[in-house]
Amino acid sequence: METPERKPRRRRRRRPQEGASLPQGASDPVEIIPLGGMGEIGKNITVFRYRDEMFVLDGGLAFPEEGMPGVDLLIPRVDFLIENRHRIKAWVLTHGHEDHIGGLPFILPMVFGKESQVPIYGARLTLGLLKGKLEEFGLRPGSFNLKEISPDDRIQVGRYFTLDLFRMTHSIPDNSGLVIRTPIGTIVHTGDFKLDATPIDGKVSHLAKVAQAGAEGVLLLIADSTNAERPGYTPSEMEIAKELDRVIGRAPGRVFVTTFASHIHRIQSVIWAAEKYGRKVAMEGRSMVKFSRIAMELGYLKVKDRLYALEEVMDLPDHQVLILATGSQGQPMSVLHRLAFEGHSRMAIKPGDTVILSSSPIPGNEEAVNRVINRLYALGAYVLYPPTYKVHASGHASQEELKLILNLTTPRFFLPWHGEVRHQTNFKWLAESMSRPPEKTLIGENGAIYRLTPHTFEKVGTVPHGVLYVDGLGVGDITEEILADRRHMAEEGLVVITALAGEDPVVEVVSRGFVKAGEKLLGEVRRMALEALLAGIREKKPLERIRDDIYYPVKKFLKKATGRDPMILPVVIEG
Repeated sequence: METPERKPRRRRRRRPQEGASLPQGASDPVEIIPLGGMGEIGKNITVFRYRDEMFVLDGGLAFPEEGMPGVDLLIPRVDFLIENRHRIKAWVLTHGHEDHIGGLPFILPMVFGKESQVPIYGARLTLGLLKGKLEEFGLRPGSFNLKEISPDDRIQVGRYFTLDLFRMTHSIPDNSGLVIRTPIGTIVHTGDFKLDATPIDGKVSHLAKVAQAGAEGVLLLIADSTNAERPGYTPSEMEIAKELDRVIGRAPGRVFVTTFASHIHRIQSVIWAAEKYGRKVAMEGRSMVKFSRIAMELGYLKVKDRLYALEEVMDLPDHQVLILATGSQGQPMSVLHRLAFEGHSRMAIKPGDTVILSSSPIPGNEEAVNRVINRLYALGAYVLYPPTYKVHASGHASQEELKLILNLTTPRFFLPWHGEVRHQTNFKWLAESMSRPPEKTLIGENGAIYRLTPHTFEKVGTVPHGVLYVDGLGVGDITEEILADRRHMAEEGLVVITALAGEDPVVEVVSRGFVKAGEKLLGEVRRMALEALLAGIREKKPLERIRDDIYYPVKKFLKKATGRDPMILPVVIEG
């Protein structure tokens, strides 16, 4: 594959920052250590360290992929933070999306226990959503030092870091980037962003701080690479609001809308359209109800009438009903999935209903979403989804917006962040095509230690990192080996052989998820197992040896007889 033509790098002299006389020892490096969010979308968490002090940025989660049966959530490993908890001077939250704060109910107790005085900084909505999550997990928000700030505040963190936050438009209110001033120079971290000129709440990005940092000199830029492959500009949220207004206004029957529960701007647009056309808005789905309630209490979501429960709108005429529901990613237990597969206890999709998927599938969820869409069509619904219908826009910047950030900051060094490797690499190429490219760009990896000095930027090592699987109430007790076993059982099935090694030896064989085993096949397995059991008893073998003598011959026999390789679980009991 041909790579984009790249312009030769131009070395340039950068003037020092005004007032940038460095304190003694300022030649010590700043270290940037991403524990999540590099080479992936989700699990965002990054550590900034100078000497013996550090602060942490965000603490998100990710959702399981197809090959993770039984797993509910993914959170980053934080062994490094646990080991260095005494060095953490602050925890800073950029915004309230799940991939930035969703892991904190798990991470905070791991690092600090059930209470901590380390300040956790976040804007009003961000902390409101975090408090709701902590309470849901049985934690008391008052046990943590939550400090409300505006998206444009200045924070002093320890002795070495000064953080100037700046508002950036995104798909949720109260979203910030950071100008991080350190003893060796300035780092700009964009946070998640797009440069929306007409946001729903009228609060545009505050780029003056970015431009000011660029004028003074930016040593390192860390920027959102999610849409680095997309040319042009990301559409404004107001454009989506107009399209939602149009399609809701034309819908003949009931309207169902699904989007991310934390997408408060999109939910507001749907509510405006429903109110305009005389529809009552009901919400269905725990996260949708919870997030909207918090947003209304804090004044981020405006409703002329009120939000209704599903039971209150079921007897209204169809043209007066709009239901906001969870399920934008095709999750099996979500409201939309249950409606599509006729598993909802109180409501069913019928011909003439309009279903709007106001979201795009997260990578890995495409097939699940497609299954839901096909089922909705089969039930007679009108289904509207992107890109066929303009009912969704990304919350992340496309190439022309990324170029503007590069031009405003003209960083010496560059670290693309928040994206898969292809996104990071395309952002690297985009940066190298600029008239004033960075001197050096690194493709970030989770767990890497990136050492930054006034003249160098390099990877110097790694810290423990990885993923913890959340399965029900268990956190971290699911390993790769267990997942491999689950995949094996899902693909090949299970054969359980129970052998009683007593005076009257007995063998029972049960299969699940295997071929439709006839009595002849299972009878042969039972005979082989009983033969091995009797031989083991005669020769007074340990139970472990008898188990192996059953396992290997049965495994070989089933492979030859069926062409399948089920998981075989021999259990030998002394009786």
